Amino acid sequence: MVSKSGNASTTRRQPHHAVLSGIAAAAICFCPVPAAADAVSDFYANKTITISVGLSAGGGYDGYARLLARHFSRSMPGRPNVVVQNVPGGAGLTLVNALYNVTPKDGLSFGVFDRLILLDPLLDGAQSHFDPSKFSWIGSMSQESLACVSWHRAKAKSLEELKTTEIIMAATGSTSDASIYPKLLETFLGLKLKVVNGYQGASDAILAMERGEVDGFCPWSWTSIETTRPTWLAEKKIIPFLQMGLRKDPKHPDVPLALDLAKSKQDAEALELMMSPSLFARPFTAPPDIPKERLAALRQAFADTLRDSDLLADAAKSKFAIDHVSGEEIEDQLRKVYSIPRDVVERVKAAIK
Repeated sequence: MVSKSGNASTTRRQPHHAVLSGIAAAAICFCPVPAAADAVSDFYANKTITISVGLSAGGGYDGYARLLARHFSRSMPGRPNVVVQNVPGGAGLTLVNALYNVTPKDGLSFGVFDRLILLDPLLDGAQSHFDPSKFSWIGSMSQESLACVSWHRAKAKSLEELKTTEIIMAATGSTSDASIYPKLLETFLGLKLKVVNGYQGASDAILAMERGEVDGFCPWSWTSIETTRPTWLAEKKIIPFLQMGLRKDPKHPDVPLALDLAKSKQDAEALELMMSPSLFARPFTAPPDIPKERLAALRQAFADTLRDSDLLADAAKSKFAIDHVSGEEIEDQLRKVYSIPRDVVERVKAAIK
């Protein structure tokens, strides 16, 4: 910099630290926002995310999806709109096949469905046109323990009675847990449970039980019982005769756990295989091969939403348990399940056939 005083001129040098400060300031001012973050936000702005539910409205899966939808936008870059649609059919198998093969892979659609469908390619696969390991897993809203219940007018209500007297259980589809679990209990515990498929969702199955069309339902999450029929346990309209899962629900310690009743190590291994999906009780996934940065944004928004105080208050009001399971954890659990010894898988296949 040149400064003039009268006719004389002198050159003043800036202090070294001032020069460095100026360079640092310039670097801060001109450091660009990461392009990927901008691209994700720009993509989702003014768009709509559709959350599909593979069962009818009114059940537990539907309730969790609608709870998520009410709060998800606040955590997503670009603040997109969020809507829920029901796509019932085969306990969600129709939706799973569509998500894998038909739904656009753009990050604007994801879904939730009966957790046990993820085992179908391992056990049968005749109607399953998907590879669980290739889905873009977002996460699960909970881990759960499940109950098997009989209606208070059923001919059999206890485990001992069910070993000699048959009751009819409602189910949504041949690949659903409501169809498969009773068959496992018949094979490995000797319970007489006859399955009637064809109900569009848990809510329809519960209504059928209430109307007297069927005698029971299995499995039914404790959370859904408390949410959709909060007085039925106290009024003894339903009788829980068994728990399904890897652990008991701490609020119902007196209801026996199926795993504890297995007659052999082999039977226990077969039951454990089928109970493993309870670790990701409400699994949400997008189609395979969506852009990585959009999947990362969906996963982060999912985790942030499940920590959001407004969602947690909403969940508490509706009596929904929130226990976040990440997409990476679901991927890891599925890898473990699909590496189970073949002889265990064959025992399960024989049971559910």
